[in-house]
Amino acid sequence: MKSKLKVVQLRSGIGRPEKTNKVLKGLGLRGPRSSVLVANTPAFRGMIKKVLHLVTVEETDG
Repeated sequence: MKSKLKVVQLRSGIGRPEKTNKVLKGLGLRGPRSSVLVANTPAFRGMIKKVLHLVTVEETDG
C-alpha cells in the first residue's frame, strides 16, 4: 500500500504571494488548522516544499 502524507496548515496565506496561495488551494487546504491526506508522489512533495514554512507534514499508511 502506498503511503500518504498528512499535511496540516499552521499559518495563514494572507499577505503571501499569489503563487503561495494557489499552492495551498491546490493541496486542498482551506485555512489554518485545516488538514488533508495526499499521495506521497513527487508532484505533491514539490508542492509541499513550496509552502513548507506554512505547514507541517507527517507520513501515514493511508
